[in-house]
Amino acid sequence: MIQTLQVRSSKQTELIDITRPVAEAIQKTGVKEGLCVIFTPHTTAAVTINENADPSVPKDILMELNKVVPFEDRYQHSEGNSAAHIKSSLVGCSRTLFIESGKLLLGTWQGIFFCEFDGPRSRQVHVKVVKG
Repeated sequence: MIQTLQVRSSKQTELIDITRPVAEAIQKTGVKEGLCVIFTPHTTAAVTINENADPSVPKDILMELNKVVPFEDRYQHSEGNSAAHIKSSLVGCSRTLFIESGKLLLGTWQGIFFCEFDGPRSRQVHVKVVKG
């Protein structure tokens, strides 16, 4: 069964910590050992894993991504959101994590982030738990 999380961004670019709702989705399945696949079906968004203890880390990630892929350039895409498409491709739209003892196997400081690159918008994140 695929569970769908609703995510609402409030800025053009934003990293939103979705660790807790993903963990809750896993708990609902009752799976103790397996895999969790997290996927966003949007071409201007992504999913990543990084430090969620210090709020300056997501800010720094966005700051550097915005330097590497600026909003304004000589893009040809008519919608004006080419930078968001490029950032989505660089970061990636899915992650697969291990589940052990019914919990996500994450490092001490790691969290799961939904990456908004073309907001603000309402988005979806799909979570699929596979028993192992």
